[in-house]
Amino acid sequence: MSTALTMHRASVPVLLRALKTLRHVLEKGEAHAREKGYEPVVLLQSRLAPDMLPLVRQVQIATDTAKFAVARLTATESPRFEDVETTFDELYARLDAVSAYLRTFDEAALQGSEDRIITLTTRTRGELVFDGRDYLFGFVLPNLFFHVTTAYGILRHNGVSLGKLDYLGPDA
Repeated sequence: MSTALTMHRASVPVLLRALKTLRHVLEKGEAHAREKGYEPVVLLQSRLAPDMLPLVRQVQIATDTAKFAVARLTATESPRFEDVETTFDELYARLDAVSAYLRTFDEAALQGSEDRIITLTTRTRGELVFDGRDYLFGFVLPNLFFHVTTAYGILRHNGVSLGKLDYLGPDA
C-alpha cells in the first residue's frame, strides 16, 4: 500500500470517520434523553446560542459538506436531501446514506482532483474559487469539523456524557 497522501486518502476516509463520530455522539445523545425520561427529539432543536443553528441542522450541514466534497472533486452529481429530518432515526438514515455514497469513490475517481477548479457561490462571501486541494483542506474539512464539533458541543451542553474519546472515536 502506498503511503503517499492522495486526494482520496485525504478525503473519503476522513469524511467517513467524521460521519461515524457524528453518528456515535448522536446515539449517545438519544440514549441520554431516554435514560433521563424525555423525548430525544427535544435535543434535535437544541442549540448552543440563540443565533446558532440547532443540532438537526448541524447534522444536515455536516452530511451535505461531506457529500458535496466528493461530488465537486469528481465533477459528479451528489444525492439530494430535502432537509426534513425530525427524528434521530431519520438522521441516522441520512448519515448512513452519505457514508454509503462516499464509499463508492475509489482512488481513481479522485485522481487529479487536486487541480480541479471548484467555484462556490456563498450567501455571505460571494463567489469563492479554489483548486481541489485548497477546497478540501481550506474549506471542506474545516467546515465539516466545525459542524461535527458543534453537534458534540450541543449534546455535551445538554448533559450528554461525552468525552474526547467519543469525538476521536475508537480508531484514535
